[in-house]
Amino acid sequence: MRRYTPAAKRKKIGHITPSSNTVVEPLTNCVTADLDHLVSNHFTRIRVESISLDDRHTSQFTPDHMLAAAEQLADARVDAIVWNGTSGGWNGLEADREICALIEVRTGIVASTSTLAQFNAMATLGATRYGLATPYTTDVTARVADVYAAAGIEAVGRSSLGIHVNREFANVTEVQARELIRAADHPSAEAILFVCTGVAAAQLVDEMERELGKPVIDSLSVVAWEALRMVGIDPVVEGWGRLFTARSAAAAPGAI
Repeated sequence: MRRYTPAAKRKKIGHITPSSNTVVEPLTNCVTADLDHLVSNHFTRIRVESISLDDRHTSQFTPDHMLAAAEQLADARVDAIVWNGTSGGWNGLEADREICALIEVRTGIVASTSTLAQFNAMATLGATRYGLATPYTTDVTARVADVYAAAGIEAVGRSSLGIHVNREFANVTEVQARELIRAADHPSAEAILFVCTGVAAAQLVDEMERELGKPVIDSLSVVAWEALRMVGIDPVVEGWGRLFTARSAAAAPGAI
Protein backbone atom coordinates (compact mmCIF):
# COMPACT_ATOMS: atom_id res chain seq x y z
CA MET A 1 0.00 0.00 0.00
CA ARG A 2 1.31 3.46 -0.94
CA ARG A 3 1.87 5.75 2.00
CA TYR A 4 -0.19 8.94 1.95
CA THR A 5 1.77 12.19 2.09
CA PRO A 6 -0.10 14.90 4.04
CA ALA A 7 -1.45 17.71 1.87
CA ALA A 8 0.60 20.32 3.72
CA LYS A 9 3.79 18.67 2.43
CA ARG A 10 2.74 18.61 -1.23
CA LYS A 11 2.37 21.29 -3.88
CA LYS A 12 -1.19 21.38 -5.20
CA ILE A 13 -2.01 21.80 -8.89
CA GLY A 14 -5.52 22.89 -9.83
CA HIS A 15 -6.85 21.78 -13.21
CA ILE A 16 -9.81 23.25 -15.07
CA THR A 17 -11.00 20.55 -17.46
CA PRO A 18 -13.84 20.07 -19.99
CA SER A 19 -16.98 18.62 -18.40
CA SER A 20 -17.22 15.75 -20.89
CA ASN A 21 -13.55 14.78 -20.67
CA THR A 22 -12.97 11.41 -18.98
CA VAL A 23 -9.24 11.18 -19.69
CA VAL A 24 -7.63 14.17 -17.97
CA GLU A 25 -8.00 13.12 -14.32
CA PRO A 26 -6.83 9.49 -14.45
CA LEU A 27 -4.08 10.03 -17.01
CA THR A 28 -2.69 13.16 -15.33
CA ASN A 29 -2.46 11.22 -12.08
CA CYS A 30 -0.57 8.48 -13.92
CA VAL A 31 1.92 11.01 -15.32
CA THR A 32 2.67 12.44 -11.86
CA ALA A 33 2.35 9.18 -9.89
CA ASP A 34 6.10 8.92 -9.18
CA LEU A 35 5.98 12.43 -7.72
CA ASP A 36 2.88 12.01 -5.57
CA HIS A 37 4.93 12.60 -2.43
CA LEU A 38 5.64 16.08 -3.81
CA VAL A 39 2.52 17.09 -5.71
CA SER A 40 -1.22 16.41 -5.99
CA ASN A 41 -3.75 17.20 -8.73
CA HIS A 42 -7.16 18.75 -8.08
CA PHE A 43 -9.86 19.17 -10.70
CA THR A 44 -12.92 21.23 -11.53
CA ARG A 45 -14.91 21.44 -14.75
CA ILE A 46 -16.52 23.81 -17.21
CA ARG A 47 -19.28 22.80 -19.62
CA VAL A 48 -17.82 21.61 -22.94
CA GLU A 49 -19.88 19.41 -25.24
CA SER A 50 -18.53 19.80 -28.79
CA ILE A 51 -15.53 21.25 -30.58
CA SER A 52 -16.22 23.32 -33.69
CA LEU A 53 -15.68 26.83 -35.03
CA ASP A 54 -19.33 27.66 -34.48
CA ASP A 55 -19.83 30.58 -32.08
CA ARG A 56 -21.91 28.46 -29.69
CA HIS A 57 -18.92 26.15 -29.24
CA THR A 58 -16.08 28.66 -29.23
CA SER A 59 -18.00 30.61 -26.58
CA GLN A 60 -17.79 27.66 -24.17
CA PHE A 61 -14.37 28.97 -23.13
CA THR A 62 -15.22 32.52 -22.04
CA PRO A 63 -13.31 34.14 -19.18
CA ASP A 64 -16.46 34.13 -17.00
CA HIS A 65 -16.63 30.33 -17.14
CA MET A 66 -12.92 29.98 -16.49
CA LEU A 67 -12.93 32.42 -13.59
CA ALA A 68 -15.81 30.66 -11.85
CA ALA A 69 -13.90 27.38 -12.08
CA ALA A 70 -10.65 29.00 -10.96
CA GLU A 71 -12.31 30.45 -7.88
CA GLN A 72 -13.40 26.96 -6.83
CA LEU A 73 -9.81 25.75 -7.13
CA ALA A 74 -8.60 28.78 -5.20
CA ASP A 75 -10.78 27.63 -2.30
CA ALA A 76 -8.43 24.64 -2.05
CA ARG A 77 -5.40 26.95 -1.87
CA VAL A 78 -3.77 25.34 -4.90
CA ASP A 79 -0.31 26.56 -5.89
CA ALA A 80 -0.98 26.78 -9.65
CA ILE A 81 -4.03 26.67 -11.93
CA VAL A 82 -3.97 25.22 -15.44
CA TRP A 83 -6.61 25.08 -18.15
CA ASN A 84 -6.32 21.45 -19.23
CA GLY A 85 -7.99 22.04 -22.58
CA THR A 86 -6.83 23.13 -26.02
CA SER A 87 -9.24 25.96 -26.92
CA GLY A 88 -6.30 28.36 -27.38
CA GLY A 89 -5.54 26.40 -30.54
CA TRP A 90 -8.58 27.85 -32.29
CA ASN A 91 -9.60 30.82 -30.12
CA GLY A 92 -6.05 32.15 -30.18
CA LEU A 93 -3.12 32.43 -27.82
CA GLU A 94 -4.25 35.88 -26.74
CA ALA A 95 -7.47 34.34 -25.43
CA ASP A 96 -5.42 31.96 -23.28
CA ARG A 97 -3.12 34.73 -22.12
CA GLU A 98 -6.14 36.83 -21.15
CA ILE A 99 -7.66 33.93 -19.21
CA CYS A 100 -4.39 33.38 -17.33
CA ALA A 101 -4.02 37.07 -16.51
CA LEU A 102 -7.59 37.30 -15.24
CA ILE A 103 -7.20 34.16 -13.11
CA GLU A 104 -4.01 35.52 -11.57
CA VAL A 105 -5.65 38.87 -10.78
CA ARG A 106 -8.79 37.25 -9.35
CA THR A 107 -7.11 34.52 -7.30
CA GLY A 108 -3.48 35.56 -6.87
CA ILE A 109 -2.47 32.13 -8.22
CA VAL A 110 -0.17 31.65 -11.21
CA ALA A 111 -1.96 30.16 -14.25
CA SER A 112 -1.20 28.56 -17.60
CA THR A 113 -2.90 26.45 -20.29
CA SER A 114 -2.25 23.41 -22.42
CA THR A 115 -1.66 25.54 -25.52
CA LEU A 116 0.78 27.88 -23.81
CA ALA A 117 2.54 24.84 -22.33
CA GLN A 118 3.04 23.35 -25.79
CA PHE A 119 4.66 26.59 -26.94
CA ASN A 120 6.92 26.58 -23.90
CA ALA A 121 7.86 22.98 -24.67
CA MET A 122 8.64 23.82 -28.30
CA ALA A 123 10.83 26.69 -27.13
CA THR A 124 12.59 24.41 -24.64
CA LEU A 125 13.32 21.96 -27.45
CA GLY A 126 14.37 24.74 -29.84
CA ALA A 127 11.81 23.55 -32.42
CA THR A 128 9.82 25.71 -34.86
CA ARG A 129 8.49 23.14 -37.36
CA TYR A 130 6.15 20.39 -36.29
CA GLY A 131 3.62 17.80 -37.37
CA LEU A 132 0.11 18.47 -36.07
CA ALA A 133 -2.01 15.50 -34.95
CA THR A 134 -5.58 16.05 -33.73
CA PRO A 135 -8.83 14.06 -33.50
CA TYR A 136 -10.74 17.21 -34.57
CA THR A 137 -12.47 18.12 -37.81
CA THR A 138 -10.30 19.35 -40.68
CA ASP A 139 -11.43 22.98 -40.32
CA VAL A 140 -10.60 23.06 -36.59
CA THR A 141 -7.23 21.43 -37.32
CA ALA A 142 -6.53 24.03 -40.00
CA ARG A 143 -7.42 26.83 -37.57
CA VAL A 144 -4.99 25.40 -35.00
CA ALA A 145 -2.25 25.38 -37.63
CA ASP A 146 -3.03 29.00 -38.56
CA VAL A 147 -3.05 30.16 -34.92
CA TYR A 148 0.25 28.44 -34.22
CA ALA A 149 1.79 29.83 -37.43
CA ALA A 150 0.86 33.37 -36.38
CA ALA A 151 2.74 32.70 -33.13
CA GLY A 152 5.86 31.55 -34.95
CA ILE A 153 5.74 27.78 -35.38
CA GLU A 154 4.90 26.02 -38.65
CA ALA A 155 2.86 22.87 -39.20
CA VAL A 156 4.67 20.95 -41.95
CA GLY A 157 2.36 17.94 -41.63
CA ARG A 158 -1.21 17.41 -40.42
CA SER A 159 -3.57 14.59 -39.53
CA SER A 160 -7.10 14.53 -38.07
CA LEU A 161 -10.00 12.18 -37.38
CA GLY A 162 -13.03 14.41 -37.94
CA ILE A 163 -14.55 14.04 -34.44
CA HIS A 164 -16.45 16.96 -32.91
CA VAL A 165 -18.40 15.49 -29.97
CA ASN A 166 -16.15 16.00 -26.98
CA ARG A 167 -16.92 12.84 -25.03
CA GLU A 168 -16.10 10.72 -28.11
CA PHE A 169 -12.43 11.69 -27.99
CA ALA A 170 -12.02 9.20 -25.14
CA ASN A 171 -13.01 6.41 -27.56
CA VAL A 172 -10.01 7.02 -29.82
CA THR A 173 -7.93 3.86 -29.57
CA GLU A 174 -4.19 3.58 -29.11
CA VAL A 175 -3.98 2.19 -32.64
CA GLN A 176 -5.74 5.29 -34.00
CA ALA A 177 -3.60 7.63 -31.91
CA ARG A 178 -0.39 6.01 -33.16
CA GLU A 179 -1.59 6.35 -36.76
CA LEU A 180 -2.47 10.01 -36.21
CA ILE A 181 1.04 10.68 -34.92
CA ARG A 182 2.66 8.82 -37.80
CA ALA A 183 0.45 10.56 -40.38
CA ALA A 184 1.34 13.99 -38.98
CA ASP A 185 5.07 13.37 -39.26
CA HIS A 186 7.14 14.96 -42.03
CA PRO A 187 10.87 14.82 -42.77
CA SER A 188 11.23 18.51 -41.87
CA ALA A 189 9.19 18.26 -38.65
CA GLU A 190 11.33 18.77 -35.57
CA ALA A 191 8.55 17.56 -33.26
CA ILE A 192 4.99 16.23 -33.30
CA LEU A 193 2.26 18.06 -31.41
CA PHE A 194 -0.73 15.94 -30.36
CA VAL A 195 -3.50 18.45 -29.65
CA CYS A 196 -6.47 17.25 -27.57
CA THR A 197 -6.58 16.50 -23.86
CA GLY A 198 -9.55 14.19 -24.39
CA VAL A 199 -7.53 11.50 -26.19
CA ALA A 200 -5.39 9.10 -24.16
CA ALA A 201 -2.15 9.53 -26.10
CA ALA A 202 0.30 10.54 -23.37
CA GLN A 203 1.21 6.93 -22.60
CA LEU A 204 2.32 6.48 -26.24
CA VAL A 205 4.77 9.37 -26.31
CA ASP A 206 7.86 7.45 -25.21
CA GLU A 207 7.16 4.66 -27.71
CA MET A 208 6.44 7.02 -30.62
CA GLU A 209 9.52 9.14 -29.92
CA ARG A 210 11.67 6.03 -30.22
CA GLU A 211 9.92 5.08 -33.46
CA LEU A 212 10.06 8.52 -35.11
CA GLY A 213 13.31 9.78 -33.61
CA LYS A 214 11.87 13.15 -32.58
CA PRO A 215 9.94 14.66 -29.66
CA VAL A 216 6.21 14.12 -29.34
CA ILE A 217 4.49 16.79 -27.24
CA ASP A 218 1.11 15.59 -26.00
CA SER A 219 -1.31 18.30 -24.88
CA LEU A 220 -2.30 16.50 -21.69
CA SER A 221 1.11 15.43 -20.41
CA VAL A 222 2.64 18.79 -21.30
CA VAL A 223 0.22 20.41 -18.84
CA ALA A 224 1.70 18.27 -16.08
CA TRP A 225 5.21 19.20 -17.26
CA GLU A 226 4.32 22.89 -17.24
CA ALA A 227 2.53 22.79 -13.89
CA LEU A 228 5.38 20.97 -12.16
CA ARG A 229 7.79 23.65 -13.34
CA MET A 230 5.37 26.37 -12.23
CA VAL A 231 5.40 25.06 -8.65
CA GLY A 232 9.17 24.58 -8.62
CA ILE A 233 9.38 20.81 -9.08
CA ASP A 234 11.74 19.42 -11.72
CA PRO A 235 9.54 17.31 -14.02
CA VAL A 236 11.83 14.27 -14.09
CA VAL A 237 9.68 11.18 -14.69
CA GLU A 238 10.61 8.11 -16.70
CA GLY A 239 8.37 6.71 -19.42
CA TRP A 240 6.53 9.86 -20.56
CA GLY A 241 8.86 11.21 -23.22
CA ARG A 242 12.00 13.30 -23.45
CA LEU A 243 10.43 16.42 -21.93
CA PHE A 244 10.37 14.52 -18.66
CA THR A 245 13.82 12.94 -18.80
CA ALA A 246 16.18 15.91 -18.50
CA ARG A 247 16.48 17.81 -15.26
CA SER A 248 15.68 21.47 -15.86
CA ALA A 249 15.29 24.63 -13.87
CA ALA A 250 11.75 25.53 -12.83
CA ALA A 251 10.11 27.89 -15.28
CA ALA A 252 9.27 31.44 -14.46
CA PRO A 253 5.46 31.80 -14.59
CA GLY A 254 4.07 33.16 -17.83
CA ALA A 255 7.07 32.41 -20.05
CA ILE A 256 4.86 32.52 -23.15
